[in-house]
Formats: sequence, C-alpha cells, structure tokens
Amino acid sequence: MPGRSRNTSTYRERNSTADRALDILLLYCSDKPVWTGAEIAARLGVARSTGYRYLQSLVTTGFVEETTGGFRLGPRIFELARSARAGLGLSEVSLPVMRSLAARVNETVLLTRRSGRSVVCLDLVEPRHTVRLSYERGHVLPINAGAAAEVLLAWADPHEVTAVLEQAPLERFTARTLTEPDKLRTRFARIRKRGVAISQGELDEHILGVAAPIRDSTGSVCAAISIAALAARIPRAELPNVENAVRDAAVTISRELEIRDS
Repeated sequence: MPGRSRNTSTYRERNSTADRALDILLLYCSDKPVWTGAEIAARLGVARSTGYRYLQSLVTTGFVEETTGGFRLGPRIFELARSARAGLGLSEVSLPVMRSLAARVNETVLLTRRSGRSVVCLDLVEPRHTVRLSYERGHVLPINAGAAAEVLLAWADPHEVTAVLEQAPLERFTARTLTEPDKLRTRFARIRKRGVAISQGELDEHILGVAAPIRDSTGSVCAAISIAALAARIPRAELPNVENAVRDAAVTISRELEIRDS
C-alpha cells in the first residue's frame, strides 16, 4: 500500500533525501540564482524525474519557488536568514569591527550601553602594546564623565536626560568632570553637531576618550563604540584620524544591525 510504503521507509532513505535537498540548495549562488530542473538533475547525477521529485519537496516547503526559466530560492530561505541574523547579539555583531578599529588605532576599544544612571561595558578589545587600561567586561562607568557616557546621553530623549541628570547630584572625579546639568546639555548639543564625543581627563586625568553612537534598525542610539587611550599616546595632529576611525566603526556596526533586523 502507498501509505505503508512511506511509513516503513528506512532512516537511510530519509537521510539521503535530506542530503539531496541540501545539495540542491547549495547549488544556488549570486552568479547563478536560477536553475532548471534538468540542470539540477545533471549536477546531482540523477534522473530528471528524481530531480523534479526533490525539487517539488523543496517547493512545497517554501525553500525553492518555480519562476520563469527554472527554480530559485524561496521565501522560507530568507525567513531563516532573518532569524539567523536576529540571533546575533550586539557584541557578536560589533566585535569584528572593534578588532579592526583596535588594529587601526592601536588603542583599547570599548562597546558600552547605558543602564539607568550608569554606563556598562559590554565588551572590549585591547591593543597589542603593553600599556593596559583598567577596563573589563561588566565594568560600570558613571553617566556624566567620559566620551561614551556623553554619546549615550547626547541622543537620548530630553525628558529621560533630565531624569538622569537631576535625579541626584552628579559625582566629580577630576577638575574637568562636569556636574552641572545645563553645562552637560550644552556639551551634548556640540556632540550631536560633531557626531562624536571627545573627552580628556574627565574620569581619569591621563585618559583620552573618543566615542561615536551606534544606531539600531530604527535609527535610535542603542550603544556606543569608543577608544580609551593614554592622552600622551595620541598627538593632537592625529586626533582627527582617530575621530574618523571611531565614526566609521560606529557606522559599520549600525549598518550591520540594520541588515540583521531587515
């Protein structure tokens, strides 16, 4: 009986069919997005009727769709691709770009996100030179000192900024730390106009920071990428190059996040 034949098919036969389906899907590439049934059968080394049977199974499940001139990848493939991209976390998307930035400027690169009145270091990449700074994953930083913190507040909702800045007195860490909400708002406006934040000696007298905003697929600032370096290591003439490198890294990560969520 036909029904009994399907139910008693061996594991090896089922696995072979799955393997053939994968073989078909792996044929597709940007250089050849459409394949005819005859071409697929020839590449698999099977009869045309067998090739069409495999194709029909893929069409039924949405992995392949029939179009003029042959068969192309179907909507189910793109749904899986979106799911795979969505499964990548912010750190996973950012780390390759962070490594590239660290190699480019040879300084510590931080990925940070705001949590209430604090800034949390989500990840970092250290440079090759031996001078290490005291940052680590999970490190909590203040909201009013340092380039990363200022970037994260510069594009935040004004009402939220007010709540953060005026909820309690802001702590002073050095003579350069801003603790007055109005002066911080003025700085935030300059940061938005410039596109990056630059701070020196606000949290540590010897540290220079350059940060840029990372945007999610909605265009909202969701994190910051920054470099932290001994100020003496970066000559003033080199600072514009560092700014551009950090800005480029932020744009690249933002673009990857948009692609992931599209």
